[in-house]
Amino acid sequence: MSIPGMRRAAIGLTALAVAAFGAVATTPEAADAGPKPVDVTLLALNDFHGNLEPPGGSSGTIEGQPAGGVEYLATHLAELRKASKKKNTITVAAGDLIGASPLLSAAFHDEPTIEALSQAGLDYASVGNHEFDEGSDELLRIQHGGCHPVDGCADGTPYRGADFQYLAANSFVTETGEPLLPPYAIHRVQGVKIGFIGMTLEGTPDIVSPDGVAGLTFADEAQTANRYARELRRKGVETIVVLLHEGGNQAGAGGINDCVDFTGPVVDIVDRMDPSIDVVVSGHTHQAYNCEVNNKLVTSASSYGRLITDIDLKIDRRTGDVLRASAENLVVTRDVAEDPAQTALIDHYQAVLGPVAGREVGETTEAITRTQETLFDTVRGESPLGNLIADAQLWATEGDQDAVAAFMNPGGVRADLDAGPVTYEEAFTVQPFTNNLVTLDLTGEQLYCLLEQQFVTERVLYPSATVRYVVDPAGGTAPAGDPCAGTRVVRGSLTFADVPVETDGTYRVTVNSFLAGGGDGFSVLTDGANPATGQIDLDALVAYLTETSPISAPALDRIRTTGELGR
Repeated sequence: MSIPGMRRAAIGLTALAVAAFGAVATTPEAADAGPKPVDVTLLALNDFHGNLEPPGGSSGTIEGQPAGGVEYLATHLAELRKASKKKNTITVAAGDLIGASPLLSAAFHDEPTIEALSQAGLDYASVGNHEFDEGSDELLRIQHGGCHPVDGCADGTPYRGADFQYLAANSFVTETGEPLLPPYAIHRVQGVKIGFIGMTLEGTPDIVSPDGVAGLTFADEAQTANRYARELRRKGVETIVVLLHEGGNQAGAGGINDCVDFTGPVVDIVDRMDPSIDVVVSGHTHQAYNCEVNNKLVTSASSYGRLITDIDLKIDRRTGDVLRASAENLVVTRDVAEDPAQTALIDHYQAVLGPVAGREVGETTEAITRTQETLFDTVRGESPLGNLIADAQLWATEGDQDAVAAFMNPGGVRADLDAGPVTYEEAFTVQPFTNNLVTLDLTGEQLYCLLEQQFVTERVLYPSATVRYVVDPAGGTAPAGDPCAGTRVVRGSLTFADVPVETDGTYRVTVNSFLAGGGDGFSVLTDGANPATGQIDLDALVAYLTETSPISAPALDRIRTTGELGR
């Protein structure tokens, strides 16, 4: 869907909409004759990922402006509440507030982020896939409080839990069939009830380690939203907002308040949602957009606290129906005063963290980014930093484990490295998941299957410098149910250190423990033989940087296309 020139998406529910959607009981014109409508402001964010301090590199800008940092985020939220009626303002989030976080938050199991967002006035948040990184028991501790079962209260103070409510409508405890956390919340504003349904993506088990989702079942997003929308309406709730950790993408020309050629999983999900649902605050793709889909307002505030979505609802006081919904994504600029409470929180945790964060572990001769090259069409391939990490993993395992190749998943590379000295904190921000390295035996046939699965999962792995292979853009993607049957990868083109890989040969290959468990849909890796668990991936990167610095960006020449080679 494209809305040319749109700077503020808006949905006005007219008499035509009344005929189409039974949930809407009146029109703006009819409302004018009765009691004055209730104006409600929703302030929304998503995919914060523990970025208490302003993110570095390209992750710290948006629309050409430096953006982000919780000290500035809190100030902007306070100013927006002041500009509207404070009691009519509700602050919400669409998941991944924690997980894949910088060291300042991750070192304390993301307690600092929960404390910071509680101080900033967050009311409700959906769970996202990263809320499950450390398992359901840890998520419940994050919600309710208490010291970590292993590390205790690492900063020496009790952890009280979140002052906001996590919602988990489609995350069920398999044994009981009950949601892990409340599926929805009802918020009253001037006598009007507003329902919030919170969900993560159904595919969460595919992108979280098996331990993180053990004992849980995840349900279809649209079916779940419709189920609880019906329940809310039975309780007299007519204004319904879904906080959904799943999203979409617009074409490259689209700005933060545009909706150009909008595509992605959220489109199908919203198309299947009940007409009674009015607004979908989305996330997961780290994109900014401001759309109308299936007569619903659909928004996303990019990532890392760089945007706030300001959503205005005009609600009929008598019926509870939404008369009008509009939204605008606003940049969290750094030209405002820093919130003193957030500054104090950051200072506290920095002091506890001590000098380890600033320890220099290496040096780069240039910025090394995670930006992926275009392999063909919309398929993304190698990135300089991804290749560097794969090289580090091979370097760490080629001696004691006889590894001949390594592969790294794109989702595990979370930030760029700037030019110059690299600190431990910067390295941690690049690789925050603390996965172990796993070296295992794969046959040549399994390796070709692994490469074909890239085009089923739409995630091209970063290869170590020993790896070369050729992709045919005209080849076919593997059909459903047979992930190894694709023809994207030219048979006979895969080499390790310039030696052709034989389909009946056996090779020692290193991946991280997330991939070794079948993460990101790479199921063939679960069939690897003789797995040997090694050091933490971050430790391998740090050691590699220390040993090989100063280091430059690796070339992007490990995956070639038939077009490049003139075939």
